[in-house]
Amino acid sequence: MNISEAARHAGLPAKTIRYYGEIGLVTPPRDPNGYRTFRPRDLHALTFVARARSLGFTIGECRALLHLYQDPTRASADVKEIARSHLGRIDAKLAELVAMRATLTDLVDACAGDQRPDCPILKGLAPTA
Repeated sequence: MNISEAARHAGLPAKTIRYYGEIGLVTPPRDPNGYRTFRPRDLHALTFVARARSLGFTIGECRALLHLYQDPTRASADVKEIARSHLGRIDAKLAELVAMRATLTDLVDACAGDQRPDCPILKGLAPTA
């Protein structure tokens, strides 16, 4: 299967698949003419990585998860640790977003939104001296 077919199958742009090849994440063999030939296991790996990336895992985490997935002697504790660490970052980001929302809500609520130049939103964004 060529790269455009693999891209359609995995739901990834061909450019992303080329990048994954450059960094050694998914490396299909090449034909004598130099074109990549995607085997079923390459497509499976691409789909696996695409799903992991859609959940926000980093490339490094995807590499580790893919390695563990392909290792029949893996310990599920290793997989769980990667996922738990990522979940911790998601929780931290959610807390950050909730705090940002609360701050912005307060600023919007404090602004009269009329023709006067006084604006608590701009004051809230300005650096404090």
